[in-house]
Amino acid sequence: MSNPVSIQVSGPVAVLTMDRPPVNSLGYDLRAGIADALDAANANPAVQIIVLTGTARAFSAGADVTEFGTPKGAKEPNLRVVIGMLENNAKPIVGAIAGQCLGGGLELAMGCHFRVALADAQLGLPEVKIGLLPGAGGTQRLPRLIGLEAALNMIVSGAPVAAAKFAGTALVDRIIDGDLVAGAVAFAEEVLEKKLPARRARDLKVKDPQAEAFLQFARNTVGAMSKNFPAPLKCLEAVAASCGKSFDEGVQVEREGFLSLMASPESRALRHVFSAERAAAKIPGLPADTVLRKIAKVGVIGAGTMGGGITMNFLNAGIPVVLLETQQEALDKGLATVRRNYENSMKKGKLKPEQVEQRMGLVTGTLSYEAFADADLVIEAVFENMDVKKTVFETLDKVCKPGAILASNTSYLNIDQIASFTQRPSDVLGLHFFSPANVMRLLEVVRGAKTAPDVLATSMAVAKTIKKIAIVSGVCDGFIGNRMLARYGAAAQGLLNAGALPQQIDGALQKYGMAMGPFRMGDLAGLDIGWATRKRKAAEAGVPLKPSVPDLLCEVGRFGQKTGAGYYRYEAGKRDPIPDALTEKLIADYRSANAITPRKISDDEVVERCIFALVNEGARILDEGIAARASDIDIAYLNGYGFPLHRGGPMLYADIVGLPNVVRALRRFAAEPGADASWQPAPYLVKLADDGKTFN
Repeated sequence: MSNPVSIQVSGPVAVLTMDRPPVNSLGYDLRAGIADALDAANANPAVQIIVLTGTARAFSAGADVTEFGTPKGAKEPNLRVVIGMLENNAKPIVGAIAGQCLGGGLELAMGCHFRVALADAQLGLPEVKIGLLPGAGGTQRLPRLIGLEAALNMIVSGAPVAAAKFAGTALVDRIIDGDLVAGAVAFAEEVLEKKLPARRARDLKVKDPQAEAFLQFARNTVGAMSKNFPAPLKCLEAVAASCGKSFDEGVQVEREGFLSLMASPESRALRHVFSAERAAAKIPGLPADTVLRKIAKVGVIGAGTMGGGITMNFLNAGIPVVLLETQQEALDKGLATVRRNYENSMKKGKLKPEQVEQRMGLVTGTLSYEAFADADLVIEAVFENMDVKKTVFETLDKVCKPGAILASNTSYLNIDQIASFTQRPSDVLGLHFFSPANVMRLLEVVRGAKTAPDVLATSMAVAKTIKKIAIVSGVCDGFIGNRMLARYGAAAQGLLNAGALPQQIDGALQKYGMAMGPFRMGDLAGLDIGWATRKRKAAEAGVPLKPSVPDLLCEVGRFGQKTGAGYYRYEAGKRDPIPDALTEKLIADYRSANAITPRKISDDEVVERCIFALVNEGARILDEGIAARASDIDIAYLNGYGFPLHRGGPMLYADIVGLPNVVRALRRFAAEPGADASWQPAPYLVKLADDGKTFN
């Protein structure tokens, strides 16, 4: 392999240029390349000073996370060694920074004796976002270069900062206008001419007379905010060591913190999510060079909550939308809601008045399907009824131009059947948004049996344009997320039947980290939705619906928050769930009618049953090929269902618990008298456990 670091000598200056696409991540080959290039520059007697630079896109975006835990990741020279080579080099080194200079990249730059940068270069130490702290001296050098408070804020937040903000500090000696390398070479020549002494960050002192008071305040603040994540406090303690300890002692504190965090389940979860989000965009069997269809105009059918939210996604991205309703009153109401949402954002300072008008100017209301004649993508968000969908798609098939993508926002219904209502099934797929659609990040892209590759690829690209994280699902009832949610809900319902109350089950799962328990979630979404689904399934199966507790609640008009009562009671204008005696009576009556003797249930059992039910159904989904990878399932649950980020998703949680332990628990549940057959461990889960493998 050729050296990813090139050398160009101009008079007394050697320019070392890192070029390891796409962002100069500091994998073994780049680390070794820097060391080799440095040796070559030092061996050249004509060279008196060295400039180290990257590309316009990145000086370096940091460590190569794909090498974490691999032999290459630990192979010498490691990053700390390379930084030491720069810092201790006999010939002065100028770091010349453009684009991204993040994580290990900024630590590398801080190992140089001087630094120059373009004003818009992005400098940051984002390791906290993957549950780690800077591990190559960053927590010790940065406070010495920009001060304690600024360094701590930067490291604990992980947010990048424009280089211009550091003008006048020891971190950035000069902001360069125009050509970076030419400016860096001129600066290097100036260093030689003025005989400026090389400055090592490690030799500087952190001067802050209020350090202890500030650090104590920071401990209280960071501790309260970081909750389930140990990394922010570990970052703080490492930075604090830069004050009262020597550089080497501080580096030791940093190293111990880094190794501790690397072994933590929270960091494993965050690193998993980091990789999973990138993997979700890669579709097996879909060529990377698939030509995308142009999406310049979008149609949305239905101006209700979902349709309005879907519309806002495209308006936010600057894409014109035609919004259709069947009645003028409903259309006016939908458009007014979209405007009100934008005006609320304006009142919070998130939008300027002209931005509100610009976005509203992109939406056109209509009562006629003919307005979709030139739309490139049409998304229906109408009632979840197959007969209604049939009418919609038959009409779209007649009015939409050839090549237009026709999408359904259905959360359960069969996309292949919907596609069959058209003469162009290859143009049809599901785009399942989550409510509120203008807020929730998740988008399930449902690939039908006949969906064309370019339709799928285009839809994934559209998801990125509207700032969604998309996962691809195959066709089944409920797709990935809601199919699993049905098993989770059934497990919660089984616990309710057996002796627990909604507030205990919700409380146990919320303590585990779920944003909301299943019964609070049901009340928020509307219990009538699930009731309609159960009635539909019973009708399709040709059997009468056997009422469950939520059906009994619906029968007395308790649909959740929208009716003021569901599993809980709600006071007018408030969303706080209040345990309700009528709910407890209905539950008791159900138990009595079904000869169930209630038993005491622990919070641990609540979590185990509900989460392992998710895992088991996830394993079936993987085995059937509905999801391409376990990490896609984790992404779905983290972004659409309130699964706790520090757990990394249900499938990663199962890996951490140990798949043999999950199988053992499921077999215990399946062996109970009257247990549902769904508790039997999925064959794929059993195979992984028996083979000593994991989902991820």
